[in-house]
Amino acid sequence: MAKKSKKQQSGGTPATVALASAGVDFTIHSYDHDPAHPSYGEEAAEAMGVSPDRVFKTLVADVDGTLTVAVVPVSGSLDLKSLAAAVGGKRAAMADPALAERTTGYVRGGISPLGQRRTLPTVLDDSAKAHDTICVSAGRRGLEVELSPTDLARLTNATLAPVARA
Repeated sequence: MAKKSKKQQSGGTPATVALASAGVDFTIHSYDHDPAHPSYGEEAAEAMGVSPDRVFKTLVADVDGTLTVAVVPVSGSLDLKSLAAAVGGKRAAMADPALAERTTGYVRGGISPLGQRRTLPTVLDDSAKAHDTICVSAGRRGLEVELSPTDLARLTNATLAPVARA
């Protein structure tokens, strides 16, 4: 696993460019992605040697016709009813993967909550507050960014709510 600070990061993804432009502290973690691994998030946690409670996956759902981003720990799953309630909706379902990719500008397994092609309503699971830093996708498979949950929430204009279940 290679670690790079923001000062060492050259080029990058829309997510890392957005972070650098915002001037927040972050650390890049890269690892060799194994396409055969059954879970992108668990693979990231294992490769980085980080607890799955601190690695968060970015999921795109359809809440009453509006694409909505949910950021939840890889150790759990998304509670769709709680997500709908968090954004004042009635019904939520996972978005079509191709639509999620087109809308965010990222591929499945590499969707970052940061630097998306279109700004979407975002909900960050409130368990993130228990950690000084969390890791989320930096915009491609095998690349994670570690930052404070406060910075992530601010940069994505996220609502914090209990949207994950064990």
